[in-house]
Amino acid sequence: MRAVAKRTCVGLLAVMASAVALLSVRYLLPDPLLPAPLMVSHLARWPWVVMVHVGGGVTALMLGVFQPVTRKGARRKWHRLAGRVYVLACLCSAVAGLWLALTTSAGPVASLGFGGLAVVWLFTTTMGWLRVVRGDLIGHRRWMIRSLSLTLAAVTLRIMIMAAAISGLPFEDAYRAISFLCWVPNLLIAELWLRSVRTQEAGPVGGSDGVSP
Repeated sequence: MRAVAKRTCVGLLAVMASAVALLSVRYLLPDPLLPAPLMVSHLARWPWVVMVHVGGGVTALMLGVFQPVTRKGARRKWHRLAGRVYVLACLCSAVAGLWLALTTSAGPVASLGFGGLAVVWLFTTTMGWLRVVRGDLIGHRRWMIRSLSLTLAAVTLRIMIMAAAISGLPFEDAYRAISFLCWVPNLLIAELWLRSVRTQEAGPVGGSDGVSP
């Protein structure tokens, strides 16, 4: 029963992540179709930064949602390979995202919110990688769950923007709040889940031989 629930959850996350990824890949094109208003200035000033942020984020989304179900058994080799790419994608997207947050035209509150997301995402992903390099698989899993919760901020961001538009809230006010609400609750939920379960690992992903996830 627990396995079915886990697969269902992963399936739903995969569908939502895929939808967000499909919406986002347009920013990788030379002339993106219907760019979000706040992205127009970024595209004009920092097109390569936008491409790194979006490309890394899309890659992290599409790989990250499947990592929890590929860490054991025959899919372990895929888990390790995808994990390396996931870490690199997160780090690239987070650094580029921090730059975009610091140069946003949405104001200092949104800059602080999205900048905080970039910093914490960078930190949790780095910690997850360092843990597996040191052979601490339980610690690795816990930090990567935190990292994934922040990767999924891309999904909650879109959901909240749509909800704000439907409710008729002023976009500027809603966006400032969303810059925090798209990731802080995700991280809190991940933390509560980690505290509620006893993390038990059957063994190293591929041995504690100094490799990334």
